[in-house]
Amino acid sequence: MKDFIPPVLLRAFLRNKKNKMFSGEYSSWREALKHSTGYDDEIILKKVKSALLKVKEGSAVYERDSVLFEEIQYSWPLLAGLMWIASHSAGELDIIDYGGSLGSTYFQNRQFLKSLQRLHWNIVEQKHYVDTGKSDFENDELKFYYDLESCLKKNTSNTILFSSVLQYLEKPYELLKKIDKLGFEFILIDRTPFSNNREDRLCIQKVPPKIYDASYPAWIFSIDKFKNFFRDHEIVTEFYSIDNEPLSDFELKGFIIRFNK
Repeated sequence: MKDFIPPVLLRAFLRNKKNKMFSGEYSSWREALKHSTGYDDEIILKKVKSALLKVKEGSAVYERDSVLFEEIQYSWPLLAGLMWIASHSAGELDIIDYGGSLGSTYFQNRQFLKSLQRLHWNIVEQKHYVDTGKSDFENDELKFYYDLESCLKKNTSNTILFSSVLQYLEKPYELLKKIDKLGFEFILIDRTPFSNNREDRLCIQKVPPKIYDASYPAWIFSIDKFKNFFRDHEIVTEFYSIDNEPLSDFELKGFIIRFNK
């Protein structure tokens, strides 16, 4: 049981304003990187792999951000979005999980997803994650790719998912512009920080030591600016994320968006 962090303790940590998980305001990505450890630290991959192997093997039921939980905590709006998209696609789901780690969201929702007529869950990640994913987690439904282009060559995915991802990209809007041109029908966004400020804020996120010792640049998006980016498309719904807590001046939210073709 020592591997598990009860959700109540995690929420208590998030509410504790003395633990400043997000700090600073940086003028450039390079500057923010100088004050953080970055995302490619091997300790993160080792923690995630260890936790997800326990989920895969059945000795644990749920992992999020390398933390094991005693019960699955569903993001019901996200799951509803996945099933809604499948209902518009003859009961099939062909999705690209961009920055999807080793399959956390796939394993979280597989109990429901197994009812679909067909499931292709494709993850685009950093090289060391893809190498590990291919050797330890890949199966007939779950596949790993080094980049978006190689993934699209082998799949006709109509949906792309960003779950706790966009805020950790140096140029998130450039990627979204690219996505807009690639012919996707749906985009799902979850666990992303938004504020009511007019401009995006670039800061440093410090991971709680109970999880792992790391820090990295992170964006807190202006929600008005973000919504304006999708002004030519249909925002089906927006929702609060499963791990949202009143963290100072922003909230973790998600969106289900349908592209107008």
